[in-house]
Amino acid sequence: MGLMRAGRSMVGLGLLAALTLSAAAAGGARGRIRAVMAAQVRAWNRGDIAGFMRGYWRSPRTEFVGPQGIEHGWQALLHRYRREYPTPAAMGRLQFKILSITLLGRGAALVTGEYTLARKGAGRGARRRGVFTLVWRKFAGGWKIINDHTSPYAASRRR
Repeated sequence: MGLMRAGRSMVGLGLLAALTLSAAAAGGARGRIRAVMAAQVRAWNRGDIAGFMRGYWRSPRTEFVGPQGIEHGWQALLHRYRREYPTPAAMGRLQFKILSITLLGRGAALVTGEYTLARKGAGRGARRRGVFTLVWRKFAGGWKIINDHTSPYAASRRR
């Protein structure tokens, strides 16, 4: 009887340890993703598009989905950002609000959030807001965005 009870206790302790390690790994993954996004914001706000792009998977299979359609490839996305935001003034100040990070397994995650892009001036487009969903994948070099779906809020939804 005592041996069975001890065995159950060991199984219970093993399960608790596994759950604790799993929760720690999940928290670690979320923290690393948040750190990459914080580095992207810092790079953007200093006018460094190349630094911002370090958060993306450097592959022809990287995808960006937006109001103008789908862009394929890291290089195409880099050109898009450079074309649409040619100067630090055009880039403005970026903020991300992460709403959720859902782990889809040991090496994948889905991030949902909002962005705000504020530029000097009170004219049309001085402040843009919208939403994004990012699919992340863990590589040997860290977590990278493999798919970015970003949409601006409609004029009536802007806050």
